[in-house]
Amino acid sequence: MTHIFDVAVIGAGTAGLAALREARRHTHDVVIVNDGHYGTTCARVGCMPSKALIESANAFHRTAKLAELGIAGGERLRVDTSAVLARVRRLRDHFTKDIVAITTRLGDRSIQGRARFIAADTLDVDGRCIQARKIVIATGSRPSMPPQWRAFGNRILTSDTLFEQRSLPARMAVVGMGSIGAEISQALARLGVKVAAFGSRPFIAGLSDPAVNDALVTSLRGEMELHLGASARLETNDSGDIDVIAGTHRVSVDAVLAALGRRPNVDDLGLEHLGIALDEDGMPPFDRATRRIGDLPIYLAGDVANEFPVLHEAADDGYIAGINVTRAAPIRFERRAHLAIVFCDPNVAILGTPYAQLDHTNTAIGAVSFERQGRATLAADNRGTLHVYASRTDGRLLGAELCTPRGEHLAHLLALAISRSLTVQDLLRMPFYHPVFEEGLRTALRDLAKQLGTDRQSDLASCRPVGASALD
Repeated sequence: MTHIFDVAVIGAGTAGLAALREARRHTHDVVIVNDGHYGTTCARVGCMPSKALIESANAFHRTAKLAELGIAGGERLRVDTSAVLARVRRLRDHFTKDIVAITTRLGDRSIQGRARFIAADTLDVDGRCIQARKIVIATGSRPSMPPQWRAFGNRILTSDTLFEQRSLPARMAVVGMGSIGAEISQALARLGVKVAAFGSRPFIAGLSDPAVNDALVTSLRGEMELHLGASARLETNDSGDIDVIAGTHRVSVDAVLAALGRRPNVDDLGLEHLGIALDEDGMPPFDRATRRIGDLPIYLAGDVANEFPVLHEAADDGYIAGINVTRAAPIRFERRAHLAIVFCDPNVAILGTPYAQLDHTNTAIGAVSFERQGRATLAADNRGTLHVYASRTDGRLLGAELCTPRGEHLAHLLALAISRSLTVQDLLRMPFYHPVFEEGLRTALRDLAKQLGTDRQSDLASCRPVGASALD
């Protein structure tokens, strides 16, 4: 007699493991199927190894400012890129070890193989038939690459292969200036690689606010060659190098990092056997609040959904799916305030409603430049711009885009304010210590308060600046 599992989870990434955890709180009759590497995209090839690379790059870059801070000898320091990459892999292995152990402890309830639907409740896993009453699809995503680029062999790198290199080439192109391209191109440049970066759009790192985008573009152009607004193509030149051509620009390099986004892993998953219509990309319809696909007992979680490819969103998807597969009727969940952070320097963050989606007729924008901000000046890191958006009707914070030093911390403060529906006045009543980077946020909030006409002499939220960077 064929055993029918209560729940089957396809994919052992962040979303899949979160779904597994929640489902196993209600039933132990759960099986997880994973094709390929274990250890999650974040720990193995994404968030963690990239930040390890960035930490080394930023530490070395900081030595160029030592003389300004009164410290001599920094110019004699050198980068050992082989040692940097070895440390990245060592840390990567450390972070993935505990993750792999989760599925190892499941024994025969963890199956390695490629799952494919042959019916809405039945999977074929490399010839083995697995049936389940509820199924979670959490197959993740993979780097996109034009098929014709494969002809260049191992000289085309992606985020999946970059950290496996034993050394870095002298000249590299980074094609694609989303979050991955912005982070890695700067890190490579700071490690001594001659970088030429290409973006098909004028906006980079997910930004849509023109002034904030300009601040980031200006900053990055001080460290690398940056070409925006034209699609790039590749050719082999007479010397055997790769030429990257975009518009009127042609750059010769030794290798190319393709940072062109990620594709959901739905190929050959057998979704056509679910009995529902798929869109032109082969994706099924699903409810973001429940993760349920149509009216089927099947749930979609994580990067495979092709929505917000960040860890906390994938983990939330898995949590929702893992709870709903154990219920007769799915629960609808209210999602967190949008928060995306890009770890270039200055940090980039987009939260709440981004600039491109605002109702500009009813939105005020508070701005601050960090060029004269007190703490940033003390740290020799005085650059960047912050824009905060608020409703003209009630002063409630709607969103923000920023390119600032220590921006990852400002972003969390603003995300909390947005998720609690706080107003400009609410935030201005908060104490701001001196001197801290957060005082830059206070400057932007004061700018908003002027536009909104919310000054009240008896309210400390109306406390005005003195007009000197040493005090404000």
